[in-house]
Amino acid sequence: MNIERVIKFTSVAASRVGAVGCLLLAAAAAPGAIAASVAGDSWAYRVINGYNNEVRGNIRYRIDKVEADRVAVAFTNDAVLLGQPRTELYTPDGNWLRHPLINHERAVEYEFAQPYPAYMFPLDTGKSWSLRVNAVNPANGKRASVRVDGEVLGTERITVLAGTFDTIKVRRRIYAGDWEGARAETNITEIEWYAPALGRAIRTDSNSSYMDQDRCSDEMSACMPVRGDWHIFELVEASAAR
Repeated sequence: MNIERVIKFTSVAASRVGAVGCLLLAAAAAPGAIAASVAGDSWAYRVINGYNNEVRGNIRYRIDKVEADRVAVAFTNDAVLLGQPRTELYTPDGNWLRHPLINHERAVEYEFAQPYPAYMFPLDTGKSWSLRVNAVNPANGKRASVRVDGEVLGTERITVLAGTFDTIKVRRRIYAGDWEGARAETNITEIEWYAPALGRAIRTDSNSSYMDQDRCSDEMSACMPVRGDWHIFELVEASAAR
């Protein structure tokens, strides 16, 4: 019989997180060790506006189904502006199969022909990768070639709402392949603090921009990037279905 136990993480509880199931699924302190995900596991992040530190709401993930090659995760939130409820798909090690990506200031769902390389384990300091993956928007069939440049910056111990954790700091620069007329492709920068003890990010700082020639002055030197949302995600709680 499964009993769902909600854990509000604190610094004390952080020492026990090895028992908590999660999506991005690394065990203990070994970044490349993958544990089994469990249907019913869930976790939540608080979303903060990076421009003014305003709390925009909370988002929650729950594992609905686990298969050999993919994990289906339900996404919900308590504020409509954070996106519509949906199902996201991941590989067992946390890379994306179906997931939204920012296109010119709005989130667009992409299905990836090859897993989107959010991680390249093991996450050793100084490691980097640059890969291009093909994607399609299932709503309209529009295709895109997405490039991901990742780099492991090092280790850092940080405190978030859920507690204090030893993390691996990863930076990704993403080129969304969403060229459209005068609007160049969206450039996304993500800095993520990945906690091996939990097997997922406990904090992510994400912002985007793109160039729009229609918004430029006659002098190209005066053309500035159009800035998108700047969101900071901080882990607030998790639960394990056991």
